[in-house]
Amino acid sequence: MNEPYGPEAPRPISSTSGTMKIFMGFLAVFVVVQTIGTVLFCLYLHMKMDKMEEVLSLNEDYIFLKKVQKCQTAEGHKSTLLDCEKILKGFQNIQCEGRSCGSPCRGMLRGQWKRQPIAVHLAGQQSNKAGSVLEWKETMYGPTNSLISNKEGKLKVEEAGLYYIYSQVSFCTKEVSLAPFTLYIYLHIPKEEDRLLLKGQKTQSTLKSLCELQSIRVGGVFSLREGDMVFVNVTDSTKVKYSHGNTYFGIFKL
Repeated sequence: MNEPYGPEAPRPISSTSGTMKIFMGFLAVFVVVQTIGTVLFCLYLHMKMDKMEEVLSLNEDYIFLKKVQKCQTAEGHKSTLLDCEKILKGFQNIQCEGRSCGSPCRGMLRGQWKRQPIAVHLAGQQSNKAGSVLEWKETMYGPTNSLISNKEGKLKVEEAGLYYIYSQVSFCTKEVSLAPFTLYIYLHIPKEEDRLLLKGQKTQSTLKSLCELQSIRVGGVFSLREGDMVFVNVTDSTKVKYSHGNTYFGIFKL
């Protein structure tokens, strides 16, 4: 007896296949997120390294400039830890970069760094202290240098060499005097007797009761050692005139 033919029953949908699709979706999302995160982290790390290189570069430049500054002093030249000739030559080369390196660089003392001139020019300063040693002050346009110090009227040199020393003193006489007004420049060496370097004299004349302004100027070249001091002395400091440009004292290294 033949059984009636019916349609085949539908097969149940496999739950394993659905789970697999979900897992693959999550995996794809994870890979994409991981890739984006890695790219962003690499960009951040690259920026951070560039920043660190910039900081280190600035730090090295600062240290180099400090060395250059120290080499421009007498203390730096004496230091055995600094090769000042090499440092200053390197600084000169940096300055030449970006330009033709023509006359501005070639004029630097035959390849060496041209330092600031060692020179000082001071104006007379009236003092209430007793004594004939004149005192001095800086002027607006007069040069100054750390290698020449001014203390109580004495100029001290920190670097040995040939120096031109000069001074002018203006004075006013109201009465006739047989003794001339004298200007001296002395070399002062600690624990030794002062040595006369220059001397200028002028007769003290007067015109009736008026103050007659007169000036004496002296100058010369001398070999000074490190630590030597020079100062100006006059016969009567009460007669000195301190008006602008009348009385001054200067020294510069040749």
